[in-house]
Amino acid sequence: MAVLRTYLGPLWWRVLLLAVLLFTATGLNLILPQLLRQFVDGAKLGAAAPVAQLAGLAGVYIGVAVGVQLLTASATYVGARVGWRATNRLRADLMTHMLSLDMHEHKERTPGEMIERIDGDVTALSNFFSQFAVRVFGAALLLIGAIVMFYRENVWIGLGITSFVIITLIAMNRVRKAGVEPTRLERESSAKLFGFIEERLAGLDDVRSLGAGQHHLNRYLKVQREYFGRSTFSWRRRSVVWQLSMALFAAGYVAILVSAVGLYAAGAISLGTAFLLYQYMNMIEEPIDQLTQQLQDLQKAGASLFRVGELLALRSSLPEGVQQLPAGALPLAFKEVDFSYDPTDATVRGVLHGVSFTLPAGQTLGLLGRTGSGKTTLTRLVSRLYDPTSGSVQLGGLDTRDLKLSSLRSRVAVVTQDVQLFQASVRDNLTFFDDTLPDERVEAALHEVGLSAWLARLEQGVQTPLPAGSLSAGEAQLLAFARVMLQDPALIILDEPSSRLDPATEGLLTAAMTRLLSGRTAIVIAHRLDTVARADRILVLGDGQVLEDGPRDVLAANPRSHYAGLLRAGVGAEGEGVLA
Repeated sequence: MAVLRTYLGPLWWRVLLLAVLLFTATGLNLILPQLLRQFVDGAKLGAAAPVAQLAGLAGVYIGVAVGVQLLTASATYVGARVGWRATNRLRADLMTHMLSLDMHEHKERTPGEMIERIDGDVTALSNFFSQFAVRVFGAALLLIGAIVMFYRENVWIGLGITSFVIITLIAMNRVRKAGVEPTRLERESSAKLFGFIEERLAGLDDVRSLGAGQHHLNRYLKVQREYFGRSTFSWRRRSVVWQLSMALFAAGYVAILVSAVGLYAAGAISLGTAFLLYQYMNMIEEPIDQLTQQLQDLQKAGASLFRVGELLALRSSLPEGVQQLPAGALPLAFKEVDFSYDPTDATVRGVLHGVSFTLPAGQTLGLLGRTGSGKTTLTRLVSRLYDPTSGSVQLGGLDTRDLKLSSLRSRVAVVTQDVQLFQASVRDNLTFFDDTLPDERVEAALHEVGLSAWLARLEQGVQTPLPAGSLSAGEAQLLAFARVMLQDPALIILDEPSSRLDPATEGLLTAAMTRLLSGRTAIVIAHRLDTVARADRILVLGDGQVLEDGPRDVLAANPRSHYAGLLRAGVGAEGEGVLA
């Protein structure tokens, strides 16, 4: 009910319309057996009953029946709109919440599992929400109306039907609870299956090249077998509800037929009334049958709500600050920063140890070091994907832990080697689906990074769809630069932007990078010295510690510096002998 209030509350007028449709449909539905009784009793009279009167009753019956169907269809449509709108809001809230979590939470779950959690579980809820109002509330109205009609015909039959309904609902509610936990386990195994498939598809080339297809197929069958076993067990537990319903209603129909036949034989009721009692028994069965089906959906929804609640209960280890970053290029400072990915485990050695340096505003830092030296971890602390274990990271003179995350991440841009592109238009790829940016700004950003000729070849300009895999590595990097241009950040982090490029494309990229970094603070992670040839400062990391830090010209002129040794050796920052 808390979820219903939260996500159905803003849709109150649609819910009100739905209630009107349901009340009207239920009222008309209850009239139908009354019309049927009049028709049967009139037909039993034979020639004494006017044919015109019977034809009129039949016409009214058909009109009311058609009206009930139209109202029910309208209620179903409105209910589906309400349900999907509510759960789409839930999806958006879940997505926003997950994006607010720190990287520790994202590392513990595969993308496939997260897709199943955010989409699969919420879809189970949307199916429940979209039918709940129509079928459950509508069924409850019809059930109450039918019971009232039984009391109007015969108090004792009304008491008997009331007792029957109470016993049936209590029994079904008790057996329903047995299906919640198996359904939750079924959803978990479904998420595990999706995660397994996503990981294998992502590494398909490696799986094939290493001849490991059969091994992964066997693993897949094992995961699929677990999902199948839990699904069938969960279905058996949920099916107990409708099996019990069938047994109880078999007894209920026998009882009502015996009562109707007995009363008719005793002359207490007419034949039409006997038909009426049977019709109202159908109206008792139909809503309880609907409730039975919805109870099974409720089991699924209950399990999904539990898992959704688990996600919403997760809290980021990165507390939200309140301060905003000032405008313009910003200085960056690390002060005695230590960092470990698992600070609770004393046996795990930290990644960074006592890292301290200062990068003035508007300058570019070339970050060098062997693989595993802590270069990428250092940049992750700048964009606050993690917080330092000790020490502080300061941007614009403010501790990053005191900043609003939205302010920090809107002013810090990261360009990685693997540029993520979407199957969307060029514009959407650059703006991340922001409709407020005009096409002129998008085109200007493409011109700025040297993609004018490429843009001119696009049939629909920036609205041209960009199929995945249609760009070269250089074009993808330049598109990433254009993204940054549109964001206009204060600090830019480039993770070896030219590592996969040929010399000609690298020259184009270098020119674009020069324009991109102009007037901005920047960190460039480099494995090739050409990439940092224009950097203002050089920082060399080794084993998580600062081996060297200073102006590039000064370090190049010092024959005993690590950077000068790299220049003499003519190797990249991965030079094992120089940086050892």
